[in-house]
Amino acid sequence: MINIGTRRECFFDDFLIDTQNTTSFRQIHNPVPKEIVMVFDEEWEGDSACYFSIIREKDFYRLYYIAQDSNHRDEPDRCIQRACYAESKDGINWIKPKLGLREFRGSKENNIVMDDSDLVFMDNMYFFRDENPDCDSDKKYKAIGMDLHGKCLCCFNSEDGLNFVRGDDITDMGAFDSMNIAFWDKDAKLYRCYIRGFHVKGDFEHNDEFDQYPLLISDAERGKRIRDIRYIESKDFKTWTEPVHLNFGENKPEVQLYTNCITPYPRAPHIFVGFPTRYNVRQWSPCFDNLCGLERRIYHRDNISKCTATTLTDSIFICSHNGTEFTRYDEAFMRPGAEHKINWIYGSCYPAAGFVETASATRPDCDNELSMYCGDGNYSVVPAELTRYTLRLDGFASMHAGENEEILTTKPFVFEGSKLFANISTSAWGYMYFELTCGGKTVKSCEMFGDSVNKQICFEDDISQFAGKETILTIRMRDADIYSFKFEK
Repeated sequence: MINIGTRRECFFDDFLIDTQNTTSFRQIHNPVPKEIVMVFDEEWEGDSACYFSIIREKDFYRLYYIAQDSNHRDEPDRCIQRACYAESKDGINWIKPKLGLREFRGSKENNIVMDDSDLVFMDNMYFFRDENPDCDSDKKYKAIGMDLHGKCLCCFNSEDGLNFVRGDDITDMGAFDSMNIAFWDKDAKLYRCYIRGFHVKGDFEHNDEFDQYPLLISDAERGKRIRDIRYIESKDFKTWTEPVHLNFGENKPEVQLYTNCITPYPRAPHIFVGFPTRYNVRQWSPCFDNLCGLERRIYHRDNISKCTATTLTDSIFICSHNGTEFTRYDEAFMRPGAEHKINWIYGSCYPAAGFVETASATRPDCDNELSMYCGDGNYSVVPAELTRYTLRLDGFASMHAGENEEILTTKPFVFEGSKLFANISTSAWGYMYFELTCGGKTVKSCEMFGDSVNKQICFEDDISQFAGKETILTIRMRDADIYSFKFEK
């Protein structure tokens, strides 16, 4: 029996849907690009700012990112990888505070929080606040990244989120050379960690030296292997399980995924959502000659790597209720978008891990939106940029009906409360009718229409009579979408 209590349930997958009695269909929604919120044009930031982590504090947001330079070989200090820091009160206006923590060219007037004095290879650090209530105060903030020399994934700890010291090693069973994610799951009372793997095509069990050292192999050897995502867990952040591959179900094509960005969805933290980058290798063709950024693409091809010169990246949406079995949608969630000087290259569509709820960009009296962030220009030879994207709250996916009436039927569930609120959108012509059925009795709503993330559903009778009992929700709808629902007392 599914007991949802008063938690929010989202229609990201079929967890709650009776597919045999449902005719409405799922629709994936793409985030909308807004403004560039940050340009990484400081000398110490180089041309390859990437791997962004967002932490929500009580009244502001922290942003961590990796800065490096892949092109100024005549300036070795610019090529050192550094972890940098920014802050925002609203998710739109960001500042890079002068922290005075690390030196660059004789000055500490910068926003660097970690550099090669902390970890020689800092390509893929991820930062998070440890929500475990038993966590020691000096370990409240954590950063995890690959120790190339130790050949493992390791941890750094901090009390204030700015001063980090080396902690325990996590695991040496993985590739790690893109952002790896960890967090405390308060419901399961354990740490979940999603790491980068590397396997031979068609052979998930393969394990050789290239799994641990993918950066040291040639383009030809790398081309024979598939980037993947693997899962480990721990009760104490010290002893970890062996990695297992994420389960995307049967009959899913083998695609290259990394930089997974898997986190609990803040408005429904029992659901894990991820936005892995999809790695697409192409052969050089005349289309590349007409694609934006030809000059830097040729520079990459001739000076850095033929692989990165012809590799294009985008992002997809995945979700899970148990942390290991994921629904994967192969239609792109984020496309590189309209061509401009620093997209459509390897490193495009690297989403930040984390979200910010922001005021509507349309009107101050409209519902808040979900802001996501994505880096552009990574490895583009010019300063990278961070772009803000917006999406409806709970808006990654909806159950949709077009011009014909469709039905959505749930599996039996138990709820608490006396009111039902839903995140819905209809046209002026569209409609939705809600029915709750329990023990042979049905309570119906009036005709519902409108566009609100928190629309109270008006029923003809008291629905609290069904609270604590096995209930089915049925929705008839036309030209409409439902994203989520939630019972309240």
